[in-house]
Amino acid sequence: MNVVQKAESYVFNLFKDKLSPDYIYHNFIHTLRVVNNTEVIAGNENVTVEEEELLLLAAWLHDTGYIVSDLGHEEESAKIAEAFLKENGYDETKIAKIQSLIKVTKLGVEPQNHLEKIIKDADCSHFADKDYCRLSELLRAEWKLTHNKSFTDLEWATINRGVLLNKHRFFTAYAQRELQPLKEANITELQNVINKLEKGNKKSAKEKINQKKLEKLDRPERGIDTMFRVTLNNHTRLSDIADSKANILLSVNAIIISISLSTLIPKLDSPNNAHLIIPTLVMMLFAVVSIVFAILSTRPKVTSGTFTRKDIEDKKVNLLFFGNFYKMPLDEYEWAVNELMKDRDYLYNSMIKDLYFLGKVLHRKYKLLRITYTIFMIGIIVSVGLFIYAFKMM
Repeated sequence: MNVVQKAESYVFNLFKDKLSPDYIYHNFIHTLRVVNNTEVIAGNENVTVEEEELLLLAAWLHDTGYIVSDLGHEEESAKIAEAFLKENGYDETKIAKIQSLIKVTKLGVEPQNHLEKIIKDADCSHFADKDYCRLSELLRAEWKLTHNKSFTDLEWATINRGVLLNKHRFFTAYAQRELQPLKEANITELQNVINKLEKGNKKSAKEKINQKKLEKLDRPERGIDTMFRVTLNNHTRLSDIADSKANILLSVNAIIISISLSTLIPKLDSPNNAHLIIPTLVMMLFAVVSIVFAILSTRPKVTSGTFTRKDIEDKKVNLLFFGNFYKMPLDEYEWAVNELMKDRDYLYNSMIKDLYFLGKVLHRKYKLLRITYTIFMIGIIVSVGLFIYAFKMM
């Protein structure tokens, strides 16, 4: 495992164990988005392999300071990065460069070199995201939770337009060419929202009061709605990542077993190759165990798929999970969902349960994947060692 992969695992576990759940925007998913954008921009800016490694390490570690505080988190992130990289024997000169890259992500700080421009653009690339308005709603909800700051829709749209227009610009040629037009489209969308809200503010006081009452009755608040939608999407993406990692291990170990069966094992009948029997069997054993654990991490859990009307009346079943209803008749399911939509608390509790149990599934997947990678790593080391020993003894 190289240092970038170690950084990914380190940040994932650090946020899982120490980051406050109030940070619903500045979390692992935000960091992953910055890392992905760093790869894209670096790939289009002709950096060296060594420079790309510095950028990716800075991207993974740039928000770790949030486990301490969001105020001055760049400085805290730089300290955490230094400790992690020193622990992994990283060169001190490179560590200093990574710390500079982390510190330049602070809003209002001007980048001084090419690498700083790349990390700065990657950190702000969400300004050009097609879902920018929804992402900003997540940040709005985070500020409400962490600083008790509340904004009206008009205030929030105006603040965002001001940031995009006056407090930010892209620095790299790639970002100016590819991301700037998308950012300008978001500015236009924000302006349209502002115009609509300003027009709506001209309604009479009575109309506005009635409208707010209707909105409160008919739909959940926008920030809560966005939080559920984005969090569910984040859970799904993490599940896809876990499945991809499991598929990689399945493929690699299947290849190892296939090669062993076709080339090594047929030759073990010869007395001249007797010294290869134990290393080959050990290698295949570890490969088989790795495959078993990889399969366990992706194996679905089957549920009954049924419920009763009493379960719905007692609010005991989560209708948002297919495993609870896939055997039910359509008319029963339609009735149950209609009952769910009538009860706001039941609806929210079902969504919360859905997220909770998805999280439990993710924990199981990543725990088994960690065991699988450990077994695979130990198996490779032990097998290679045994082959070397066998040849020396021969």
